[in-house]
Parts: sequence; C-alpha cells; structure tokens
Amino acid sequence: MHTTEKLAVELEKAGLLSMAKKAREGYYHDFLSPLPAPCLQLEDDLRKIGTPEALAIRSKHLNGEFDATKEESDAWAKSPDGQAAFAELSKRGH
Repeated sequence: MHTTEKLAVELEKAGLLSMAKKAREGYYHDFLSPLPAPCLQLEDDLRKIGTPEALAIRSKHLNGEFDATKEESDAWAKSPDGQAAFAELSKRGH
C-alpha cells in the first residue's frame, strides 16, 4: 500500500476526512507534496487538532510510519520532477 493511502486510512479512522483527502492527493507525502516540508505540516495539523486520535497519528508520524518507502523514492527519482531536481542540484554543485 502506498504511504499516501496508508496515512489516508488512518486519518479516516480518526474522522479527519479533509486531511485524508489531502493525504490521498499527496499533500503530506515526502515526494509528491507541493510543500517544502510536508512532514512538518502534517505534524502541525495533527497537533492543532489535538484529539487523542489525531495525537496518536502524530506519534506514528513522528516514528516514521508514514515516511515514503524506498520504492516511492526510486519512482520519484525516475520521474520528470525527480530528474529536474537532480539536474538543478548538479548545476549548483559545479
């Protein structure tokens, strides 16, 4: 199961449906998010909600349970976005 789905399922169980929708769209994902630090956004959103269920998911998040997998990392590296990022980094290194 993709980590976007894994997180979304947990958020749905907690009744956090709008966050679950965002999770499925990649908003909180290490490589798919438009955010510079999606992991910090997820932590902040869950902390602000503050329910026991949200804080339990926050704890799982802080323990890395929703981090992108090696396979997801490899897929991103091969994608146009990943290739563009590597090209930009290699330009900066010279």
